[in-house]
Amino acid sequence: MKKKIFHYLADLRFAIIMLTLISLCSIIGTLIEQEQSIAFYKLNYPFSKIGFQLINWSNILYFNFDHIYTTGWFLSLLVLFGFSLLTCTLIQQFPSLKIVRRCQFFRIIKQFNVLFTSKTLVSSFFPQIITSLKKQNYTLFQQKNTLYFYKGLIGKIAPIFVHFSIILILTSTLISAINGFKAQQILEKLEVNHIQNVLSDGKFTYIPNITYRINDSWINYKNEQLISQFYSNFSILNKFGIEVKNQTNFINFPFIYRKLYYYQTDWNLTKIRLIFESNQLFEFPLLKSGSTDDKIWLTWIVSNLKKKTGILLILDNLLTYLSVYNNQGMFLGNLELNEKFIFQSTVTFLEVLNSIGLQVKNDPGTLLLYDSFLFLLVSIFLSYINYTQIWILYKNSVFLLGTTNNRTVVDLKRSYLVYLSL
Repeated sequence: MKKKIFHYLADLRFAIIMLTLISLCSIIGTLIEQEQSIAFYKLNYPFSKIGFQLINWSNILYFNFDHIYTTGWFLSLLVLFGFSLLTCTLIQQFPSLKIVRRCQFFRIIKQFNVLFTSKTLVSSFFPQIITSLKKQNYTLFQQKNTLYFYKGLIGKIAPIFVHFSIILILTSTLISAINGFKAQQILEKLEVNHIQNVLSDGKFTYIPNITYRINDSWINYKNEQLISQFYSNFSILNKFGIEVKNQTNFINFPFIYRKLYYYQTDWNLTKIRLIFESNQLFEFPLLKSGSTDDKIWLTWIVSNLKKKTGILLILDNLLTYLSVYNNQGMFLGNLELNEKFIFQSTVTFLEVLNSIGLQVKNDPGTLLLYDSFLFLLVSIFLSYINYTQIWILYKNSVFLLGTTNNRTVVDLKRSYLVYLSL
């Protein structure tokens, strides 16, 4: 009974079924946004009022399509597929490799009839063929009146390494799913924080207690005030608040500390600081107006609440100067950093405060995944190496030649050896 189960798991059809199911689940995970809030799915996948609807927020949450790559049933598919490859390797490929390594001598004519190519040779061609095979680095074995040649044995070993590399890829995925996590926060300048707001984590995930701080953030520009890159200076602090590591981040260049990756994912202006004549420091929140492509922030400073009068400060650029308007919409001028203006009293524009989006990610299977893909590419390349076998039998004053390989008959017919035999 156990042997039947193992042979069924090692069957190619079972592996194809598992691979098809994994592919379909991956397509679903690509089409449906992952790791979002319930409100997001209710808004974007509502119930249809007309007809039957399969994809709605209720079904997405019920079948765990909102985090499909970390669900138990998806990980079970990966385990079954990996086990299928493993059993196929142990039950089928290793035994066949042992057979291939043995010297196989053909002693009867019927054995040549099942080969890809078999020819009767003119005896004068025989020395030429032996010389040609030696030049092509074929391995030669002889037993009485039979000869056996082979070349490219690694072409038969390569499929084993392909299976092994795929198993490593599946293993790395499982490690990341059960031990990894992803957290995301919005941090302001000089704000000290620790890892929180975890969006996704595995069953065996450990969240380290690491304190960090955003020291500063700024923007580099190209010509015509086009943004070149967003930067932020980042520090890791110990339990006494002392800096232990410092680095400047930018988009797609993360800060790495203790195998944790800190990515800068967003950038926004949040507040402006003004100093009034009485040396009082005030912070006014900035509201981003328009679509995500519009770089316009604004705030309102009230002079008389009852009369609803005041001034409107608009930041329509990232060069830290403000445009000032009165409550009738009249333009009063531009205000640069450290410049003073009169608003009931003398007020100084001190600075603009910004925030960055920070994503903290731990993916312990990444290194194994990269190594596995490299190993897979190499093994696939090796699998294209022809494993060629050649038999020659001298019987009844006739030379019989037969050849086969693990690629195509066309490759054999193109060879110099078969050309001689025609």
